[in-house]
Amino acid sequence: MRNLNVGAAEVGVLARMLRGIEFFAPLTMAQIEKVLPYILLQAYEPGEVVFKQGQVGDAFYIVYSGRVEIKVRKGLLSFGKAVAQLGPGQFFGEMALLSAEPRSATVSCLEPTQVFVLVASDFQFTLRSNPGMAAEMQRIAARRKFDSSQKSR
Repeated sequence: MRNLNVGAAEVGVLARMLRGIEFFAPLTMAQIEKVLPYILLQAYEPGEVVFKQGQVGDAFYIVYSGRVEIKVRKGLLSFGKAVAQLGPGQFFGEMALLSAEPRSATVSCLEPTQVFVLVASDFQFTLRSNPGMAAEMQRIAARRKFDSSQKSR
């Protein structure tokens, strides 16, 4: 993983992506602008792991370019089962941040990938500042947790 600079072009794309993400959609542009300075940009190589199942949730991610695969392992000795692939504009990592539980999946890159990252402390600050956003994220996280449990049966 490498940290990249977030320039004006990336900020513009990120603002449009945030408007397209269902739990950011209710926010005003002024509220979104408060989030933008906290977001980092990171680059990953194919096969590189963004995070592993069981790790502490430390960040929320939005795919800027490339593609990631989400795998869930049901037992200690089992192999991970792919449950989703995500591309540009899609997000992951919110469930562990909202629930304070360990990561429920492993995320790895299928191709060269860049992701926008909002670290946990900044994420929590953003949620405290935006109660509507926090409620929407809880709803989405609950639905995603249910969807992933249904796919892995």
